[in-house]
Amino acid sequence: MHLPLLTLTLLTPLVTTSALFPFETIQLTPSDITTFSAVNFGTLPHTHPLPSQREPPSSEQPPCRAYPSTPSWPPPSQWSLLNSTLHGALLQPTPAAAACYPGNTHYNATTCDWLVHEAGKTHFWLDEPVSTLTEWPQGETCSLRSEEGDGSGEVGGECEQGGFPVYVVNATTVRDVQVGVNFARNWNLRLVIKNTGHDFGGRSLGAGSLSIWVHHLKDFEFLPEYPVGEYTGMAVRLGAGVESWEHFNHMAEHNISVLAPGGATVGAVGGWIAVAGHGALTSKYGLGVDQVLAVNVVTADGRFVSVQPDDEDKRDLWWALRGGGPSTFGIITSVTLKAHPPLTTITTSLQLTLNPLSPTSPNRTTFWRAISSVYHFIPHILSSGGYIFSYIRPNLTDSTISFTISHTVPNISVPDYRALLQPLYTVLSALLPVPVSLPGTITPTPYAGNGRRTGAGDTPINTRYHSRLFPSSLWETNTTTSQEIWTALWETEGTGIRAGVEEGGYVFHGIGYSPTREVAGWPGRDSAVNPAWRGAWLHGSLMDVQREGLTAGEVRSREERARGFLGGWNLSHAGSYMNEGDPGEPDWQARFYGPLYDDLLKVKRKWDPWGVFWASTTVGSEDWEVVTEDGYPMGQNGRLCRTDAGFR
Repeated sequence: MHLPLLTLTLLTPLVTTSALFPFETIQLTPSDITTFSAVNFGTLPHTHPLPSQREPPSSEQPPCRAYPSTPSWPPPSQWSLLNSTLHGALLQPTPAAAACYPGNTHYNATTCDWLVHEAGKTHFWLDEPVSTLTEWPQGETCSLRSEEGDGSGEVGGECEQGGFPVYVVNATTVRDVQVGVNFARNWNLRLVIKNTGHDFGGRSLGAGSLSIWVHHLKDFEFLPEYPVGEYTGMAVRLGAGVESWEHFNHMAEHNISVLAPGGATVGAVGGWIAVAGHGALTSKYGLGVDQVLAVNVVTADGRFVSVQPDDEDKRDLWWALRGGGPSTFGIITSVTLKAHPPLTTITTSLQLTLNPLSPTSPNRTTFWRAISSVYHFIPHILSSGGYIFSYIRPNLTDSTISFTISHTVPNISVPDYRALLQPLYTVLSALLPVPVSLPGTITPTPYAGNGRRTGAGDTPINTRYHSRLFPSSLWETNTTTSQEIWTALWETEGTGIRAGVEEGGYVFHGIGYSPTREVAGWPGRDSAVNPAWRGAWLHGSLMDVQREGLTAGEVRSREERARGFLGGWNLSHAGSYMNEGDPGEPDWQARFYGPLYDDLLKVKRKWDPWGVFWASTTVGSEDWEVVTEDGYPMGQNGRLCRTDAGFR
């Protein structure tokens, strides 16, 4: 264990500012450290530049993180002291699916049946300390269902901890977060961060890890006036555990509008904001990251800092925290966001179905030409501050394909909304065998809702994503190249998105918005978000829903196959959204971060020289790799060890 010097860190004062929630005023103290030295603060080189005060270089550090059943793993006495220091907030959870394994001591047929058939209708999986809503990263070691099961949920084999964390800090104060970060750093443990588990890439999981669970940091505050820099207006402060449905209920209570995730149980702060964050108001107000006015965060040395636009000594951290990726620069405890006046939105939906057995179905060529026309109409929606949400779903059983799309536009009258959409419906009616029309009744609804959202109903699934940000240049009609690419994307048989759906059997998910720098305003226009977002008009994903029980080789083949279809989109220089992207993306630095990666890496190594915060495809993650025994692609069921790049 490498403990930093006590004589310097004991003098570090607490953060004292009025912009703190009550849970943030409870911080680690010198007396805590005197009692338990394993939670002592670290020393960042840029704050204490003397060579004698620096941590040893990585070349002198252990090659791997400590791991259970190895000599470097903390003894039971240390875990006991950690729990005492946390006042009993240290958990050692068993995966919930253990109830479905007859050979497991936690087996319970009644509980298993409820998990399989009822838990997804409740908030259970969001409130579970180690589960995530994407199963594959844990390594198929304790899955909820089996393809060979009888419907009861019972499965054969053994349930192991696998990629799930070994211990969890149930954080309810900043002190809890600081204690967890310091203990992990000083004992060379792998550290992961979790809120709800809306995680498609395995960032909230890690074999042999200590997890910081921020799910219960639910505080909220409405600030009627919040002048800072170029911004003068309303604001809100949210704790890191607030979910989108809770956020909307707060909006309704205070009669305001704030950009928020569309998924009800997605965290309204954390990873959503740290990467970019999109929602129904993105074309009107920008990305989630563009709303940030202040961040409270625990950094890798264990210190709690408030980061704001005018902090000269933390200017680089302020930049990186807004768009530079999650689980990278610190653990956010709360953020301050822009708030806007209340508004209404109008949403209507359109559905088309390709059914070879139906006399009213369009033929295949017409069906895809209609889809092409719908997506080509997107700029008209975006220029009105609107948003589109769509799916193309193949049914391989009956050879049908369904296409659904919704158009949402804020603060628009019903006549203007009809006038905006009617040209699209006119084009479609001329194409299709049966004319389509807008609904007879269209009613604006409050964006914030009625304040009675509940957020229930999520179940773990086994989906892998492959995505691209479609640049606005694709919509240019004055160049032959753009027209050829567009036609190949949507209309030509055997190419582009059409091939991925028809031949690949993948679901295509498309979300349209226009988060330009002008829309972002101050301070969002100068954030670390991938610049590809500023010129994007569509985020498109291929979704591969994989059955459980696949071997590592089978998964690898499926991943290569999906990437082949993605390559057929001919978007060689397009960016990608990491939150809904491929964690095995071959060129992930360029796809997820664009030209900002090198600068972000400098900030990472300045503020986290130990690599305390690590997750796949985050900045600096090339310094480490998960060494798995099963070779499961991008799985987290293995020890975290340094790569050659990690020995600097």
